[in-house]
Amino acid sequence: MANQGTCVWKGQSGLEYTYWIYPINTQFQSEPGNYIFATETHPGSRRWVPVYIGQTGDLSERFDHHHKMNCIRQHGATHMHVHKSPYDDGIRRSEERDLLGIWNPGCNAPSGL
Repeated sequence: MANQGTCVWKGQSGLEYTYWIYPINTQFQSEPGNYIFATETHPGSRRWVPVYIGQTGDLSERFDHHHKMNCIRQHGATHMHVHKSPYDDGIRRSEERDLLGIWNPGCNAPSGL
């Protein structure tokens, strides 16, 4: 499925990360990356609220049985924002922490469903 443009997410450090926007049911090729399940604040507004922020070594396998999928769906996520990253696990985790430090989405909380 084709992407629907980009979104720039700013981390707590001030770094900005450009993510490609896809419908939530998109199937990805096997490659590492960071991802954000998100919903638009108002349909068509192109303004996003993160529902869950994560990273994976394989975008093709991570989402079929995601451990927070019930929470993600209950919070109305409609899209996935993806930043493909061939870098090592440490770099992906650093980006994830940077984004979590400012956005703190509800489904990342330990009490998230």
